[in-house]
Amino acid sequence: MFRTCCVLAALAVAMTTLGCGGGTVKEQTIEVKTSSDPMSRVTPILQRYASGQPMSSEATTFPKLVEDVRKVDPAKAQVLETGLAELQKASPQARPAMAKELLRKLQ
Repeated sequence: MFRTCCVLAALAVAMTTLGCGGGTVKEQTIEVKTSSDPMSRVTPILQRYASGQPMSSEATTFPKLVEDVRKVDPAKAQVLETGLAELQKASPQARPAMAKELLRKLQ
């Protein structure tokens, strides 16, 4: 009986020491790519407005968004600036149609 208990104890210690896999862990580096296109930040905002979401605090970022687009495409930036100004002045009921139109102009 004593011998069986010792064998079982040794077996338990061996299994605990070895663990589940006993293999080595392979490290990987995951590269996260960010988009350099400033329109990638503008489009989701306009799509939310087009689907009926109300305008909120993101409106404070409009000047920066226009500035970033202007560095890449000045003509598109002018359309965006005018469109965003009109969206801010528009009634909540008119915003979805205006946002859809602005998205169409920017594509």
